[in-house]
Amino acid sequence: MYSTLEQKYQRIQKELMAGALALAGIFLIGTLWYSLVEGWRWEDAAYMTVITLATVGYGETHPLGSRGRLFTIALILMGVVNLGYIVNRFTAAVIEGYFLEGIRLRQQRRLMESLSGHYIICGFSRTGRQIAKEFQAEAVSFVVIDSELESVQKAQEIGYIVFQGDATLDDTLLKVGVTKAICIVAALPSDAENLYTVLSAKTLNPGIRAIARASTEEAVQKLQRGGADAVISPYITGGKRMAAAALRPQILDFVDGILSGTDRQLYMEEFLLDSDRCPFVGQTLQKAKLRSQSGALVLAIRRLDGKLIGGPTGETVLMSGDTLICMGTAEQLRGLNQILGPINSTPLKRPKNS
Repeated sequence: MYSTLEQKYQRIQKELMAGALALAGIFLIGTLWYSLVEGWRWEDAAYMTVITLATVGYGETHPLGSRGRLFTIALILMGVVNLGYIVNRFTAAVIEGYFLEGIRLRQQRRLMESLSGHYIICGFSRTGRQIAKEFQAEAVSFVVIDSELESVQKAQEIGYIVFQGDATLDDTLLKVGVTKAICIVAALPSDAENLYTVLSAKTLNPGIRAIARASTEEAVQKLQRGGADAVISPYITGGKRMAAAALRPQILDFVDGILSGTDRQLYMEEFLLDSDRCPFVGQTLQKAKLRSQSGALVLAIRRLDGKLIGGPTGETVLMSGDTLICMGTAEQLRGLNQILGPINSTPLKRPKNS
């Protein structure tokens, strides 16, 4: 499936190619006529055809009879019409920027082919735009998929890598590198489309993390059964946050401040412990002295079996496969990353100020 922009670019290419082939055919017909019918040498026949099509008016290379002159008139008319068509399509392509668009499409295609360890956002609606904004703030590489030309153009204006296509199709996901991506976010308006997208992504890349948007509680369950690692319902989540804003406004402001935004001072990050890389596996938190070495605070630990330990004490033992959920400044979390590793987590980057 080609995007609307690609279809327009390919159409203008075909039109110009058809015009060039038609011109070559007219040249061949003229050369054959003057050579075979009029009995001229090939050089003279080709020369006569060129000056006739160019309408330069040098005159006849050799004297022509009535039949030859009628053919020459027809040759001139065919040449003028054909050249006019080529000039018209070429001028339209230049004015509408198709050549620049073709260069941009090729550059974008090469860029998408080079992506690895990236995120995929399916749908550039209000939800998708906010997700892209947060990803950009975190300086992670991502690509946007949307089927609507207007949404694609909005994403291009912002400077995002975007592909126009149907995210539910395997071909579209393959073009944006789903086999090399680490996470896909299905933020399409339809629950059915999000379910198809998750199923397709999990089939093509079983190890990818899939996040899906759901409109109803029933859709949440279906998406989870379909393989989504996390399902978010804007209505349920929005209701919970509104209740929290009413009951615990200061806590909500604090949590929002460390989870999102480009000008925050505190961040939250997760770190996966690997026994082959982390020297503190098997030690207690007190003995590891992660807080005193980095300044970052370990808020919780999720065991390999899924058990969550909130507020771990100094006696809590660090085990291989544990995921540490930590909070601190950007410098503190970078320091913790170096202490624990190298480990299997993405290097932390400070978001750019808006």
